[in-house]
Amino acid sequence: MKLKRIIKGTIKWTIRAIALLLILAVTWLFIAYWRSTNDCDRLTAPEGATMKAIVYCDYGSPDVLKLADIAKPVPNDDQLLVKVRAASANPYDWHFIRGTPYLMRLGVGLRKPKSIRVGVDFAGTVEAVGKNVTEFKPGDEVYGGKGGAFAEYLCVTQKGVVRKPDNVTFEQAGAVQIAGLTALQALRNEGKIQPGQKVLINGASGGVGTFAVQIGKALGAHVTGVCSTRNIGMVRSLGADEVIDYTKEDFARNGQQYDLILDNVPNHSLADCRRALTPNGKYVMIGGGGPDDGRWIGPFARVIKIMLLSPFVSQKMAMMMTDPSKDDMTYLRDLMQAGKVTPVIDRTYKLGEVPEAIRYVEKGHARGKVVISLEMEPRR
Repeated sequence: MKLKRIIKGTIKWTIRAIALLLILAVTWLFIAYWRSTNDCDRLTAPEGATMKAIVYCDYGSPDVLKLADIAKPVPNDDQLLVKVRAASANPYDWHFIRGTPYLMRLGVGLRKPKSIRVGVDFAGTVEAVGKNVTEFKPGDEVYGGKGGAFAEYLCVTQKGVVRKPDNVTFEQAGAVQIAGLTALQALRNEGKIQPGQKVLINGASGGVGTFAVQIGKALGAHVTGVCSTRNIGMVRSLGADEVIDYTKEDFARNGQQYDLILDNVPNHSLADCRRALTPNGKYVMIGGGGPDDGRWIGPFARVIKIMLLSPFVSQKMAMMMTDPSKDDMTYLRDLMQAGKVTPVIDRTYKLGEVPEAIRYVEKGHARGKVVISLEMEPRR
């Protein structure tokens, strides 16, 4: 009886402790939610030199994006001031604009975005450098990645940029950072692809896919691209050895097996993908669905499945998390300089048309990259 009382008492206090922790957690979330704010008012009421940039003060559809005059940045001793000539839109951008999956708001602002700037990929011309900058000088043409790239100017460190190849345009170079690094690191770092191995790229005509086809060939792989009928010719022109039209054939049920699957559009179950892998093949998930898919945890639902399944199968399964490595940026530059990789551009928009560009990216049918040109030429 004494033991029973001890067990009951332990259970009772455990339940009380859990309830107290839940109350504290809910209280913290409530306070954090209503205290969540940003510096929108200060940044959009600047003094001194100004520039035009895309800002957003609240989460929502691309309609929340506004072209505003904000303070022109001033580089510190370790920074370069870059005049942006081109940038590009990515699914990464609309995740921040919409604040989805909601789980990410724990880090980027519960009620309002902490940072009101958007855009990452860019290319441009160095306008000024800090006294500690030794690698670059005014006039150098560079490309790289930095938050807030949808703007006329950016301040970046030397680690954030490399010189633009002479044989690519600013628009092409401005489309490289996220998609190019993702494709390279998925193939080489996560997939560990070797010459002669077979790689399948599901979603070969998109931003990451068009880079992956070319990089895969540069690494010596046998590349099969999966795309729609209208994109077959383009994917073949990028060097794909084989192309599967997903409207006519299912790669998971045609009997073929691959050493690596790069999944940009996870429209097959993990069981289907495993069926298309060799016994020791690798599956790398890149895409995470559209803006209306999994608003609470988004692609992490599939990641959880991968984590639960991986210990029990011989095939390696992982989600790609891109590392903004300068060495890899340089590697991509060299591939472009050698003519082995050429960024594919679908559409070009002006800075004031960023909301329209993001809407187009959200549809998920872009053929290559969607570029923002600050040269202000008419949209193509």
